[in-house]
Amino acid sequence: MEIRLEKLQRNDAKMLYEFELKNRDFFEKMVPSRGEEYYNFETFTLRHESLLDEQTKGLSYYYLIKNETGLILGRMNLVDIDKSRNLGYIGYRVGEKYTGKGIANRALKLLLDTLNKQGIKQILAKTTTNNIASQKVLEKSGFKHISTSNEEFIMNGNRVKFVYFKLTI
Repeated sequence: MEIRLEKLQRNDAKMLYEFELKNRDFFEKMVPSRGEEYYNFETFTLRHESLLDEQTKGLSYYYLIKNETGLILGRMNLVDIDKSRNLGYIGYRVGEKYTGKGIANRALKLLLDTLNKQGIKQILAKTTTNNIASQKVLEKSGFKHISTSNEEFIMNGNRVKFVYFKLTI
């Protein structure tokens, strides 16, 4: 399956909302919930506009992972960009139907190639202790484990911690 990264656009809102809604239960097994309000279409649309504004200002980059027909397979973001330190924080998610197919690995490689051209030199990431697949994606892409938080929190009845990674380009 061919994949590509496309910068988030205004006309992606409806299809992205449907992707998030369809994969909500799956995502919330591995990462904390975005909250009930996130899944209200009006709220989602307002947040979408806010993301586009951040992207326009160069504060964050939001990408959709799409296949050759334009179907959303996931998303990949670089947020909280600090241009003075050439630093940003990565986040990504791949829809349940598309996990285990190397899509996150390939999309992350595409993103890193793009960021090399934009002067980003350090990328930080965090995941949860129960999200082994995400940890493997980061490690395979050259990220190094830098720490695991001491604080536990309950997610889906399990005690988890945040795990932090760093990549220097």
